[in-house]
Amino acid sequence: MTIPELRLLQEFQDRAGYGGYSECFGLDDFNDTSGLSSGWSEDPEFLSRLIPFATATGGGSFYAFWRADDREDLATLPVVVFGDEGGEHVVAGDLRGLLRLLTFDTEPCVDHGQVFFYRLEDEEHSDSHEEFVAWLGTHFGLAAVDDPEEIIDAAQAEWGERFATWKAEYLEQKPLDQQ
Repeated sequence: MTIPELRLLQEFQDRAGYGGYSECFGLDDFNDTSGLSSGWSEDPEFLSRLIPFATATGGGSFYAFWRADDREDLATLPVVVFGDEGGEHVVAGDLRGLLRLLTFDTEPCVDHGQVFFYRLEDEEHSDSHEEFVAWLGTHFGLAAVDDPEEIIDAAQAEWGERFATWKAEYLEQKPLDQQ
């Protein structure tokens, strides 16, 4: 893995367990595009601009970096989520934004129209959640997020329209009454 932040997170995950620090989240085989090619598009250009790296939900949604440009530091690329029942959305402007979203400790709700995170106030946190929040502060100087919508809204304001235009070239869109 060529991204230092993901190497550190993998080390943490090895101790805390897959899904043990943020509900249903886990790093997977870096750049395994099999889910993209089987569920979205086999177009080589489409696949070359996305780098899957983690599971987002218990149902099979996953996160990927979107190569919106040719920058070398992959951790600074926008992060998108592909929903197991459809829907593709920008969720964070970069990896650090996603790491902050993970502190909300719930899986995203992804559909064709939107992505959001919802958590009941009395819902218990994952076993290693507090350790993860402390780890994030120590390694990156990042704090836990109270309102995930702030991160999602900022990312979508910067990248959402561009991502929607780009993906439309490759993905057949169903009429609204079939979504």
